[in-house]
Amino acid sequence: MARRRTQLKALARELVGQRCPMTPGALGFLIRCLGRQGLAEDASFVFDHAKDLSCIPNSYTYNCFLEVLARMGKVELVETRFTEMVEVMGWEPDKYTLTSVLQSYCNAGKLDDVFRIFNEINDKGWLDDHIFTILVVSFSKWGEVDRACEMVELMENFGMRPNEKTFHVLIHGFSMQGRLDKAVELFEKMKGLGLNGDLPLLSVLIEGLCECNEIKRALSLYKEMKVVGINPDLLLARKMISTICAEGDFITANQLFEEEGEILDLDSLVSLYNAVLDGLVRRDDAEWAYTLLKAMMEPPTSPAQHLIFLEDAGCESESSGNTMFKIKKTAQPNVESFGIVICGLCKIQKIDIALALMRDMIAIGCKGKILIYNDMISELCKADRLEEGYEVLRTMKEFGFEPTEFTQNSIFYALCKRENFSGVFALLKEMRLKGHVPWIKHCTLMVERLCKNGKVEAAYDFLDGIVQIGFLPDIIAYSAAIDGMCKAGNVEKALRHFRDISSNCFFPDVVAYNILINGFCKAGMLNSAQEMLDEMLENHLVPSVVTYNSMIDGWCKANKMSEALTCLTKMVDATRKPNTTTYTSLIDGMFNAGAPEDAVLFWNEMKEKGCAPNEISYTAIIHGLCKCGRADAALVYFHDMKQSGFSLGTYIYLLLINSLILIAKMNEAFELLNEILQKDCCPLIGSKNHQLLLKAVTNLFERKSNPVDLRA
Repeated sequence: MARRRTQLKALARELVGQRCPMTPGALGFLIRCLGRQGLAEDASFVFDHAKDLSCIPNSYTYNCFLEVLARMGKVELVETRFTEMVEVMGWEPDKYTLTSVLQSYCNAGKLDDVFRIFNEINDKGWLDDHIFTILVVSFSKWGEVDRACEMVELMENFGMRPNEKTFHVLIHGFSMQGRLDKAVELFEKMKGLGLNGDLPLLSVLIEGLCECNEIKRALSLYKEMKVVGINPDLLLARKMISTICAEGDFITANQLFEEEGEILDLDSLVSLYNAVLDGLVRRDDAEWAYTLLKAMMEPPTSPAQHLIFLEDAGCESESSGNTMFKIKKTAQPNVESFGIVICGLCKIQKIDIALALMRDMIAIGCKGKILIYNDMISELCKADRLEEGYEVLRTMKEFGFEPTEFTQNSIFYALCKRENFSGVFALLKEMRLKGHVPWIKHCTLMVERLCKNGKVEAAYDFLDGIVQIGFLPDIIAYSAAIDGMCKAGNVEKALRHFRDISSNCFFPDVVAYNILINGFCKAGMLNSAQEMLDEMLENHLVPSVVTYNSMIDGWCKANKMSEALTCLTKMVDATRKPNTTTYTSLIDGMFNAGAPEDAVLFWNEMKEKGCAPNEISYTAIIHGLCKCGRADAALVYFHDMKQSGFSLGTYIYLLLINSLILIAKMNEAFELLNEILQKDCCPLIGSKNHQLLLKAVTNLFERKSNPVDLRA
């Protein structure tokens, strides 16, 4: 092929160099030959030197040249030469001219020009099945499969029948979009025209049906394909067997296995076993896959075969409740077999079995592959079995596999979990040398664990150490450290660190600002919180619902309801919808401010806006109503809360009981007291709840009007 191109290229240059006379037809033929060999530049060279060949190009010559340019995607040159042909040379474009121009615009995706040329062809009565096929193929490539179908319908209206290529393009297009019903519908239409398709087409359909869990339709089409003489390749057979095994239909899978296995060589047969293993793992039956793999490794029980029985999920009768797979003597597992099963066992945390299988794999001389070692190391590190993870890493290196970024990040995770500073920094230096990057989620984990254990300064030392090694932690990790400092009550120190990272490393995001604003609000430093909010806006950051909720809650807890309501207005104006948390803060704030009616109004507004009350909001309104002497109303919300599936904490329960006693609702109080005693037994002596319980019991005994018997 390359030699032919070289010879043709040399011939074209020699013809021009020798100034050999040529007719327009001969020139067009030469140009077309050059184009078929991908020699568009040489075709242009010959065309441009037509005068040296004593030739004046005619419409045929131009058509040949435009065809070459269109095929090579030279849309600008097509437009230039087309204009030259019509306006300079005066040749009238014919059907073939416009077909090349249409093809060029289709290749370039110039939709408006496509329809313009198509309409021109239609107006001249030159439409044919080739032009329609060009459009169908182009629309399908652009993902416009529905529009391609419209072209087919239009084609049929003109009395033309789509060819097999058109059907193939459409079926592939619909399959790629996951629209299998439409693809199958077209396939049925195609069969109605006497076209059976080929293996690539049927593979796309069958694999698509498998992906959409249309197993019966896939199996039916698979069998139908064999009837018409199209034999599946190994990839398709594997797909079918794996999918059917994943569904638990081992009888059908075994039937297919036997049918396809008869004609396969030994390597291909092992590939089919791997399909069974893959199906079992996908079905979360990795232990069954392990059993089958072990049977493949063991010597056969007879000279002919070794049998492994699997329980079939699709069978109802005991007699047919399992099926067998025949393990032939020579069907030894390969590296793919071990990879499927070991990774499957890791996925379901059967680490010890996976480790044992890995050792068996090595014992029979199979080195494995990087994925196996990575999965083993990852799962061992997740299970805090770091030492064993290091052993697997050593084995991996002995077999010549270099640790990947995934490998090292798995170990990095385990070291962070253990807060092992020396190990972490040693690993990071090694990662730096290899060009690997530590995953931010593990850095953040380390910071969060240190902060949770009260080691906030150590968290900052960790981040500084990462920077010194040459990595720049993400703003998320820094935000976690700032959050830890805020929770430790060191808000001003947190602000200093915030300023440091703002000037040296990052432009803080909304989350970082939210952490500081929340920290200031919790510390009662509302003016500082407001300054941070104002700074956010100056930096063109859009405050989130969380931002406004922190501010509103802070103002409510400080009993500054005017400021809280102003913040609520700004929140709504900024198109941030108040949620249940917002309303809960306002309800609690209104009760504390002695405005129970306004609290109830906010409760009603919350429900009208579609914000479902939660346990905290119910607790807030019941607590507030009890505090202002409206226990009867609180009881209504209590029953509503129970119907909604929530339960009150012991403190609010006892507060409600004592509030009911004060308004002489003895029966209701006693029922709640009996309920809390059954649920919570008795609070710790000396606790606040214990004092409330004693108060409730004493008041119930002292009330002479009490009609109930407390000894019941």
